[in-house]
Amino acid sequence: MFDLTLIWIVIIGISVFMYVLMDGFDLGVGILFPFAPDDSARDDLMNSVAPVWDGNETWLVLGGTGLLAAFPMIYGVFLPALYIGVFLLLAGLIFRGIAFEFRFKSGSNRHWWDRSFSIGSTVAAFAQGAVVGAYIQGFEVEGFSYVGGAFDWLTPFTVMTGIGVVAGYALLGATWAILKTQGETRDWAYRIAPTLLAVVMGFFLLVSIWTPLASEHVRARWFDQVSLLWAFPALTVAMAAWTLHKLRQRSDAAPFIGSMILFALFYFGLLASMWPYAVPPEHTFWDAASDPGSQLFLLLGMLFLLPIILGYTAWSYWVFRGKVRPGEGYGH
Repeated sequence: MFDLTLIWIVIIGISVFMYVLMDGFDLGVGILFPFAPDDSARDDLMNSVAPVWDGNETWLVLGGTGLLAAFPMIYGVFLPALYIGVFLLLAGLIFRGIAFEFRFKSGSNRHWWDRSFSIGSTVAAFAQGAVVGAYIQGFEVEGFSYVGGAFDWLTPFTVMTGIGVVAGYALLGATWAILKTQGETRDWAYRIAPTLLAVVMGFFLLVSIWTPLASEHVRARWFDQVSLLWAFPALTVAMAAWTLHKLRQRSDAAPFIGSMILFALFYFGLLASMWPYAVPPEHTFWDAASDPGSQLFLLLGMLFLLPIILGYTAWSYWVFRGKVRPGEGYGH
């Protein structure tokens, strides 16, 4: 009666999207950390994300475990192909997570924790972008096993997508800083956000040209016939113009909303380009799915877990709503 595989595609797609949005801005804060005007601004930036960063990463755990259970073939191919990229991602997240705990208690060594926070955030963001690039360019498989090398994922295309995601997260971090801080820190974020928006749109243009060249499937999807896919770039340009307009008006909330919508357009545009391939260029999500009995058993557990995560997330953002005030730590 129900297509359980399609239900799991929706669940995992939403989980990954939530992670990209919610951990994207706090990784972006870490990427921007060395460029903040002074230590007081760095304190404001870290206090703005300290209450919510670990909850944001819950979505990564949910999406990762759901992927393992519902689509074991994806794990069987992606992990051997991306061991180094996944290691860099996890190492970056660990480094920045430790910095959250130790920076506030450190005295003369605080600058080392600042570097740990920034480098960990940048490495994690770059690794995520490189993994996305590797997914687009495809994997060398025989049957249901990866047969390529350990560094096949590292190409000029994946380096470009990695840097592009770093720039995108930095834009999310800057607009989050505008939303959550005040005074000199907010003024600094207003100054850098238009430049970051221009850089992100430059990468958007580069990806739009390069991706059809890197993937025959994507080229066919976009150019063999005129389709609704062309609405994504048109809406992206319009949303970027609206976000820039709101930055010039010094609206505190609208630029962050605009940045999130830009990421939504990038994300769903990518999914539409790659659909229905889970392991390009040959295997679809239905090829990679576990048996229906396993999917149904896991779905029953997810129906209890998902409302708890949504409730916890909404409650934490409500409790820590409003602007960060200097000297008050988490108590804003």
